[in-house]
Amino acid sequence: MLTSIITVCYNSEKTIGRTIESVLKQTADNIEYLIVDGGSQDRTLEICESYRERLEKRGFRFLVRSEPDKGIYDAMNKGISWASGDLIGIINSDDWYEPHAVKTMVRVFEREGCDLAFADIRMHMTGGKTFVKRAKVRPFTTSRDWNHPTQFVKREVYDCFRYRCRNISDDMDLYFRVKRAGYKIVAIHKVLANFQMGGVSNRIPLREVPERILRRYRIYRENGYSRLYLLECIAFELVKYLLV
Repeated sequence: MLTSIITVCYNSEKTIGRTIESVLKQTADNIEYLIVDGGSQDRTLEICESYRERLEKRGFRFLVRSEPDKGIYDAMNKGISWASGDLIGIINSDDWYEPHAVKTMVRVFEREGCDLAFADIRMHMTGGKTFVKRAKVRPFTTSRDWNHPTQFVKREVYDCFRYRCRNISDDMDLYFRVKRAGYKIVAIHKVLANFQMGGVSNRIPLREVPERILRRYRIYRENGYSRLYLLECIAFELVKYLLV
């Protein structure tokens, strides 16, 4: 099973090396790695190219494309269009995989016959402390148990669903739409990725919290969920604000 890994980046010279290293250290071999850059003005592309020889020596197909985009999810959609893998994972330039991430997911998809899977993730706070956010698939839908950097999706699913490029919660929206459509989803109780808090989706001025609450709530409602989810949205965004 060929696995395509996509990294979206823009002016990421401080962190992109760690992300690429985590792909290079994968225990799986049948990997295609695509870096989708938004036209960086720093050393991001230079750093990416410095890894080409090592990645290709591992037998990985390595593709770097740099051009302006309409935001992070537009870049993800481009990467998905360029990918040729049976399985697609997306790890952003602030985050990084555990060495066994791809091999674990390939085995899960082969064993379970699932369409989408995600796993536990280790959250790294700005002060250096960490905690593990557990992965679960509950009878009711909530984003509290879902971790996008650990998510792998079959090519066929992405052929039917793409990120809608509306706001920073587009990843949650796609997950909800896939779940609502009845695809088989599996949660893995193993840490497969690391998330650096303080990135694009976590920089929250207090004045923006109400808008973020309403945005999350709209996604729940658009996918047919109860008005009671407003309470969950309030709690989720307030906890995120306090942690960051």
